[in-house]
Amino acid sequence: MRKWSRRFAAPLVAVCVTAVAAGCGSSSKTTPTHTTSPSSAGLTMPAKDPSVAALVPKSIKSKGTITVAADATYAPDEFIGSNGHTVVGMDADLSNALAAVMGLKANVVNATFATIIPGLAAGRYDMGASSFTDTKAREKTVDFVDYANVGESFYTKSSGGTSIASISDICGKTVAVESSTTEEADAKTQSSKCTKAGKKPVKVLVFDTQTEANLAVSDGRAQLGFADTPVADYQVKKSSGAFKIVGAAFAPAPYGIAVPKNGFDKAVLAALLKLVKDGTYAKIFSKWGLQGIEIHLVQVKINGATS
Repeated sequence: MRKWSRRFAAPLVAVCVTAVAAGCGSSSKTTPTHTTSPSSAGLTMPAKDPSVAALVPKSIKSKGTITVAADATYAPDEFIGSNGHTVVGMDADLSNALAAVMGLKANVVNATFATIIPGLAAGRYDMGASSFTDTKAREKTVDFVDYANVGESFYTKSSGGTSIASISDICGKTVAVESSTTEEADAKTQSSKCTKAGKKPVKVLVFDTQTEANLAVSDGRAQLGFADTPVADYQVKKSSGAFKIVGAAFAPAPYGIAVPKNGFDKAVLAALLKLVKDGTYAKIFSKWGLQGIEIHLVQVKINGATS
């Protein structure tokens, strides 16, 4: 998952799926594009909770608006909406709702995945909501408030694709991933295991965006695409039969909202607990067809990385 972690836009979906399902991912070294505004159509935003707002650091509260970074190529988690510039999706809705509970507004901006954590550390962003897998390595730089539990999946072309039962079967195959994602790390780790076992290594094709990774599968440069399960499932559904899931989902791990190490995590945690209790959280996940990856109150925590 964006364990190192992924997306894309509704209109882009048709284009990318046809010309190659686009998608979800995260990564790259290009300059972020700050051209989006938050939108949560179809949802009633919760009211400000004074007890939660009191936990917001003064430096953030004084601004009134938090800048939230998301790599908008990872539908349905985060992608560009039909107007061509607004970041929409589960993470965008969740960010808006969290901000509302804290008495703030959220400005969700589109940024290349690999630049988000460095941007948080440098003070460029107040929050990162981009299908981040909470890992112990990432926790050294930022804090996470865990809000979902997500696995990883492979997908291939329905016609002329390949077949695998698990990640151990990808030896000798070409796999497309988004840069800086967990999928990139896991595919390369598996490649090392393959060679140690006397098998052919995995040819890992790394792209700046999930959209490019999807295209590589669509045009035959890669036999497999590798992404977080919700993203892989979404691409299959939007591909009009061009893609299919192969093998079983595996390696579930927590998604986390990323924040700088400035104390903001406590306010975000309190706001998330509020959203879970009042039902807003469930409505957001249901809106985007993400039932099944929600977590329970006891699982909502700060820095709950499992590896």
